[in-house]
This record gives sequence, structure tokens and C-alpha cells, in this order.
Amino acid sequence: MINKRLKAISLFSGAMGLDLGIEKAGIEIKLCVELNKQAVATIRNNTDIPVIDRDITTIPTAELLEVSGLKLGDVDLVVGGPPCQAFSTAGARRGLDDFRGNVIIQYLRVVSEIQPKYFILENVRGILSAKLNAVPDSYNEYEGIKDMKGSVIRFLANEFRKFGYTISFALFNAANYGVPQIRERVIIFGVKGNKRIPLPQPSHSEQGVNGTKKWVTLGDVIKDLPKPDESEYTPLSKRMLQYMPLVKEGENWTSLEPEMAKEAMGKAYELGGGKTGFLRRLSNSKPSPTLVTSPIMPATLICHPTELRPLSVKEYARVQQFPDSWRFSGKISDIYKQIGNAVPVGLGYMAGMQIIRFDNGELKGDEDKDNVIPYSRYKNTTDKDITLFNMNMKNLVLNFE
Repeated sequence: MINKRLKAISLFSGAMGLDLGIEKAGIEIKLCVELNKQAVATIRNNTDIPVIDRDITTIPTAELLEVSGLKLGDVDLVVGGPPCQAFSTAGARRGLDDFRGNVIIQYLRVVSEIQPKYFILENVRGILSAKLNAVPDSYNEYEGIKDMKGSVIRFLANEFRKFGYTISFALFNAANYGVPQIRERVIIFGVKGNKRIPLPQPSHSEQGVNGTKKWVTLGDVIKDLPKPDESEYTPLSKRMLQYMPLVKEGENWTSLEPEMAKEAMGKAYELGGGKTGFLRRLSNSKPSPTLVTSPIMPATLICHPTELRPLSVKEYARVQQFPDSWRFSGKISDIYKQIGNAVPVGLGYMAGMQIIRFDNGELKGDEDKDNVIPYSRYKNTTDKDITLFNMNMKNLVLNFE
């Protein structure tokens, strides 16, 4: 007997990195919802999937179902990565200050109204330690924990439970799942009922231990690409061009002589932290660092291992595992942004396959209890590490750093 393909609705689809992985796993995307004009054009350039290109707050559930061609009860999966500025470690960590307009709340709304069998929610590491900060009267049960570190993830877990879902989550390093990139993202799995979807076991590790393969490197995925012409990348600044010839493959500003490093870094030289992204040249023998929305930002430079330029948009796309045939829309800066914001296809595939295997009955719910490869470099980042549903949490302290 051939199982029927699961059907999914994608929210906050972007350039479809997550969705491509979901489809690769065998799940059918029936609808995309995306607001960014260039990303919408990219979706339409490459697929026939219907797209609603409006703010999610203006889209009723009935419209989602109508445009997707599905009826209530036919949606197997809701998937999406709500924009994460409010939880970004680089941002102001606003939390869920604006409840009505907050995209996470809108994701909750869609899941509660459509009641899919499963959901997948992707977000940045900061969501694990984010605070609610403010709650409206309708959520006053969370008033006592709104200023607590980690109250957002507890809020989400409790709200999903109210809607009939059991969740599991972890902070996953994409490199541990065959992606040529160190990129750590939270993936929350939800399933209707009381069973728990186990966390996917790493298929790769840095040294290839315990039956895993070695990490895929940057060189593995870009070495066969032809040298790009100047229209395929944003050039380095004059200041960067002055110093980057002195930085060897895999090194950064710390490889310069002290006085030259001070001159090159300017005011940033006195800043705290490792500053590892300054004057950074990538290594062909390691995975790429996390791709960002522009490869030439001073603090997060993505410079080619051997050439005086950043990674090209084609190289960016290879690192995020988009097919070479995928046609991105917009200016070069728009394309970098779409690719940098995307979920790696391999991470989407990992998540999609876990849903498929659980749906097929291959997974029973406790397969992740003895994981020997850490999901990420941080501790206490899975649903098993925190008390999710105890709402009397004033005295609890989280350590997600």
C-alpha cells in the first residue's frame, strides 16, 4: 500500500529553502504565504504553487484553505519560519511586545484554526531565551513570567498544548545534517495528540564519529563552479581590499600584526568579544560560517577562501543547498538577502523526513534519549531540558547561553 503524500501549507516562505527540503522529503506544498516582493517573484519564477503575497495578519484561515485547494481536516502540516528580528541576539530582543501584529502569534492562530496533524516552526537561537516582555489581558496567566528569560518558549509550548499539540524541539547545527555551513536554528516539531516526535539524530559530525559522516565543507560544494563575473557578487570595500591580501585562508584580523590589526579594525578593535567575523577569509576545508543577508558587512565578512571578493550569489546558493536551476529575483543585494535569510534545504529535509517517518510509524517517540552527538555547541537547548508546562515559574532560572 502506497501512503498518500502529506499536504502542507507554508507560511513566511521566503525563497523556499525550508520548503524545498520539505518537498524533497516527499511532502507536497499546496500554498506559500510571503510578503517580500522579490521572494514572491522567486517563488513564481520556479514553481506553480499558489502564493498569497500579503501580510499574514490580513489573511483569514478560510482564504488559506480556499487558495490551497484544501478543506478543513485536509491539511497535514503547517510549516514556516516567522521572521525573527524580535528574538535575534543581534537585535533589541523585543520579545512579543506587539501581540496582534507579531508573526509568531499569527503562526499560532493559523495552527489553532486549521488544526493540522503536524507543524514545523523554525526560528533563531534567541527564541529559547527570549522574554515575553508584555502580555495583553487575554494572556494574563503569563503576567508572572513575562519578564523571565525563556518565557516565550514556555508560552508557545503551553499555547500549542491548549490547541491539542505535543511539541519537541532543539537547537540544531545544520552542519550535523549534511549542510556545508555552521548554522544553528531552533526547530519546533508539533503533533496532534499526546505522542512526542523524537529529535532527529545527527547524520554528520566534525570528525565523523559514532557512525556519522564528516561535515561537508565549503570547498566540497563550490570547487566546481566557474569563476564568477563581477555582476555575481558585491565587491569588497576599498578598506577591505587594503587588508584582505594579508589574511590567509581560514584566518581573520587576528592574523595581522598588532599595529596593523589596530589600524584595520579602527574603533572595533576596542570592542569586547571575539570579533571573529572581522576581515574573515573562509576555509575550503571547513563548513562555511553562518551566511548573513550581506556578505560584505564588516563584522560578518564572508570573503572567498583564495580570492579578493566575497562569496558570489551562486556560491551562497550552493552553501544553502538551493538547486543550481533555482532562479532568484531582484537586484544582487536582494538575492543575497533571500539566500541569507533562507533555511538550508538540508535542514528542511531533515525536518520533513522526521515528520514522514513519524507518520509512517517508523518512530515511536523515544529514539532521541541517548543521543551521543550534540545537536549544537550550546547546552540546555531541547524540550527535555526545561520545564515547559509549570506556570508557577517565578523562581526558575534558565541557562540558554
